Amino acid sequence: MIVGVASVLVSAPFRLPAAPREGDLLAKYFRVLGDRTRLAILELVAGGERSVGELAQLLGEPQSKVSNHLACLRWCGFVRTRREHRTVHYRLADERVSAVIDLVRALLHDNAAHVAICQRVEGC
Repeated sequence: MIVGVASVLVSAPFRLPAAPREGDLLAKYFRVLGDRTRLAILELVAGGERSVGELAQLLGEPQSKVSNHLACLRWCGFVRTRREHRTVHYRLADERVSAVIDLVRALLHDNAAHVAICQRVEGC
């Protein structure tokens, strides 16, 4: 088990095995990045802090949907918040997230045709 995972599993809003292996956690981590809206949110907050209202407007999505995605991103450590009066501002928790997205984008550039026609990955 990964250090520190046991204490979080009790209150976590998702299900993993009682003693998750690193591979279980890596797969879960990549599932967070596997959503188009969450990726768009990460790219927007990489450019600077944004409120839920700003993100909803930029994405053309209902604020409730954006809030749910932000809760996931915050829980999993992708974004951090700063409160200013009644407004919560979101930003990247770690600049390496942008580096991961950039690396995957470069890999995709070399394999886009294969990914586009893949029939073996869910959602294709």
